[in-house]
Amino acid sequence: MPRTTLLATVLAPLLCLAALPQVAQAQAQRRPAAAAPSPAQPGSNRILAVVNGDVVTQAEISSRARLFALNTGVALSPEVIDRLRPQVLRLVIDEKLRNQEVTRRRIPVSDNDIAETIADIERRNGLPAGALRAQLRGANIQPRVLFDQIRAQIGWGRMLRQMLGPLAEISDQDIQGAIANHRARQGQTEFLIGEIFIPVDDPSTEAEVNRFTEEVVGQLRRGSPFQVVATQFSQAQTAVQGGDLGWVTTAQLDPEVAAIADRMPVGAISNAIRVAGGFQIVTLRGKRENGRIQNATMLSVRQLFLPFASRLDPQAPTEQHRAILERAQRLSQTLRGCEQMDAQPRSGDRPADPGPIRLETLSPPPLRQMLASLPIGRPSQPVISPDGILLLMVCSREQAQQEEFTADAARQQILRDRVEVLARQLQRELRRRAVIETRS
Repeated sequence: MPRTTLLATVLAPLLCLAALPQVAQAQAQRRPAAAAPSPAQPGSNRILAVVNGDVVTQAEISSRARLFALNTGVALSPEVIDRLRPQVLRLVIDEKLRNQEVTRRRIPVSDNDIAETIADIERRNGLPAGALRAQLRGANIQPRVLFDQIRAQIGWGRMLRQMLGPLAEISDQDIQGAIANHRARQGQTEFLIGEIFIPVDDPSTEAEVNRFTEEVVGQLRRGSPFQVVATQFSQAQTAVQGGDLGWVTTAQLDPEVAAIADRMPVGAISNAIRVAGGFQIVTLRGKRENGRIQNATMLSVRQLFLPFASRLDPQAPTEQHRAILERAQRLSQTLRGCEQMDAQPRSGDRPADPGPIRLETLSPPPLRQMLASLPIGRPSQPVISPDGILLLMVCSREQAQQEEFTADAARQQILRDRVEVLARQLQRELRRRAVIETRS
């Protein structure tokens, strides 16, 4: 685990899936009990598609649409589910194809892999074991739908890495070539881009896919989190990073996207853009002039974690919870300097010094903002989590110059590009070979 990740653990839940418990709770609080849909809907077992012999039912599609709506905070209604249904059906068909190929190639994805992922989601959100399944059922979402999605993501990633074979090994010559190309673009404008790619596999469905893509654009502009939507619907390999494409120049983008990105203000969401193979939605997160050496704010930080003896229930804190909070508040008011922070007794395996941290790359944003404004040698306010309370202190804040495009960054970019090409080729081939019967 990267050293900065240790610092961010308390504040950074899992992307997309970790959002589900909080959103589900909020939706449940807003929805009258009588409005909850019945698990047994008429026609819920109706078959909508058969994919190489595997069936896709009405219940499965409705559950996936509800899962998307819960993750994004979209109000659940029959109209929303109806609008989502055609594209959700296509995504589930693609997921079936991927799972079938993973099975055919005997790529292992065990029930324990799924259970560990679910347990991690629950642990990061302070939920007891089994709570996530209960919340899914309470929202009329079949837990198997989430499990299948997790299984497909794990298996597809493992399979692509295996299929790359020798191409997964990036040579020093490849790395040096990528760095040379990056330096050749010095002075050009770079864009920090998030993307959602929705393919058009059949020309006859282009109008339908376009309508769905515009619906997604509307939801994004109404506040749905871009990273969550990308994880749910994007068919690019960047989906697993919430659609994060990283810093790119216009030469690295599709021409249609480059023409729009160059005119977009930071924070904007594009309309659906027709590109080779489908539609793309992009958001511009940042803009800068490319240079080999970049200014960086480097932090030296200390952290003190005070664990709870049991999980915190905010509605019913124990005496131990109150005692830990009082201690954290007292330390926040009295500690001065990193030497005093280092001298505090500790328990657990969290290091006092997480190592050098670059402020500009720290995530999530609230953590970055906290450390940017914290006075040197003064502790933060207590940061409360289900497991305990965290205090942070900045020991030094220095300006430095760093190589922005390192050998490791070059290696990751090359590997990502190769995986992306392979993934799109394989998905098209699976579609071409498949026997898919859709039913109205």
